[in-house]
Amino acid sequence: MSDLLITNVDVLTDEGVLKNHAIEIENGYITAILKDSEAIKAKDTAKDVLDGKGQLAAPGLVNTHTHIAMGLFRNYADDLELMEWLETAIWPTEAKLNDDYVRYGTQLGIAEMLRTGTTTFSDMYFFMNTTAEVVKETGIRSVLSRGLAGVSPTADQALVENADLFRTWNGFDNDRIKVLLGPHAPYTCPDAYMEKVISLSHELNCGIHMHLSETKGEVENVMKATGKTPIAHMHDLGLFWNTTLAAHCVHVTDEDMAIMAENNVAVAHNPQSNLKLASGIAPVPEMIGKGITVGLGTDGSASNNNADMLEEVRLAATLHKARLYDPKAIPAQAAWHMGTVEGAKALGYTDLGVLAKGYRADIVLYDVTSMHWMPRYNDLAALVYSANSSDVNTTIVGGKVLMKDKELLTIDEEKLRAEITKAQEYFSN
Repeated sequence: MSDLLITNVDVLTDEGVLKNHAIEIENGYITAILKDSEAIKAKDTAKDVLDGKGQLAAPGLVNTHTHIAMGLFRNYADDLELMEWLETAIWPTEAKLNDDYVRYGTQLGIAEMLRTGTTTFSDMYFFMNTTAEVVKETGIRSVLSRGLAGVSPTADQALVENADLFRTWNGFDNDRIKVLLGPHAPYTCPDAYMEKVISLSHELNCGIHMHLSETKGEVENVMKATGKTPIAHMHDLGLFWNTTLAAHCVHVTDEDMAIMAENNVAVAHNPQSNLKLASGIAPVPEMIGKGITVGLGTDGSASNNNADMLEEVRLAATLHKARLYDPKAIPAQAAWHMGTVEGAKALGYTDLGVLAKGYRADIVLYDVTSMHWMPRYNDLAALVYSANSSDVNTTIVGGKVLMKDKELLTIDEEKLRAEITKAQEYFSN
C-alpha cells in the first residue's frame, strides 16, 4: 500500500520523459514508476491519489546557498557592489532583526520557493533555531548554518548557538533538516576565529558552509595578508578536512580548483547575485571539468532579488555559453543537474534530485499546457529555456504534498502578507 500515487503524469528521468506514467511513493521515497495502465491495482490500495493530467513530474530544485529571511530586504538597497551594499545598507538593517522577523522572513522565502519548484534549500543566517522550527512546520527540506563572524562582539556565543543547532536539529525527520557550521567569509572571520570553527567542526564531526573568493577585493586582501588565495589559505588552516560547501568561488585559480577537487569541496554557484553585485562570473565549466561538484543557489533575495531557482538554471545554461563563446559550455542537462542532483550531492544527499526508484520523493508537477510549452519536442530543454516558475502546480517534499493546484497547504499566505507589511514599516523607520 502506497502513501501517495501520482497518476496520468509525464515523468522526467535521466533517460528521457516517460509519457503517461504513475509514481508510487511510500515512507517518503519513490517505490515504483509504472505505466499508468499498470497502476490500476496500486490506485485501489493507495492512501491518496493525485491526478497528474497535463503535467510533467520533475525533481524538486535544490537551492544550495541562500539567506532566506533576507527576503525581508528585497528591493531595499540595489545597484551597489558587495561591500558597500553590506556595510551601508544590509548590516545596519540586520541589527534590527529579532526572532519574529526572521520567522516571517523565512516563511516568506519558503512560500516563494515552494511556489517556484524548490524543495531543498541551504541557509546561512541568524536566529536559526527559529528557521529550523519554520522548516519543521512547513515541510520543506533544508541544510541550516548559523552565520558566524569572528569580528562580531557575539562571535563566541554564535559558535555555541551553531553547536546547539547541530545537536538539536541535525538529522531531524530522516535528514529533512541537516546542520553545518557557517563561518561567513575570510573578511569577517580572522584566522584565530577560524581555528575555533575548525576545532568545533572536528568535535561535532560537522561540515562547513562558507563564502569564499566571492570578489576580487576579497582575494586581493587575503593575498596581501597571507600571500595566498582564500582557498589556499583556508586549506592551510585545515578547513577542508570534512564536507565543505563553498559559496560563490568566482575568483579561483587553477591551483585553487586543484585543492578543491582533491578535498571534495563543493561549490554553490550563484550567477544572478554575482552579476547583480558585479562580483564577476565563476569559472563553472572549468570547475566541473576538474571534477568539482557544482550546485546552484539564489543567494539572499536582497541581492538577487528573488528565490526562483528556475531562473538560476537558465542563467547557468546561458551565461557560460557567452563567457566562453561556446554553445556547449553548459548544456541544458548539465544546468538542470546543477539545479537538482548535483546540488543535492553538494549538500550531502546521494538519494535526491532524480526521479527513480529508491530516491526521496521530492517532486514538482509543472503545468505543460501553456503556449510557451508548445510544441513539446524536448521537455528538459523546455524546463531550462522556456518554462516559467508560474508553471509549478504542485510541490511535494518527502512524499508530502505542500502545495496542490497552486495552493500552499502549510503556510497561511493571507496572515503572512499582513506580517510582511508590518515588517516593511518597521525596517523603513
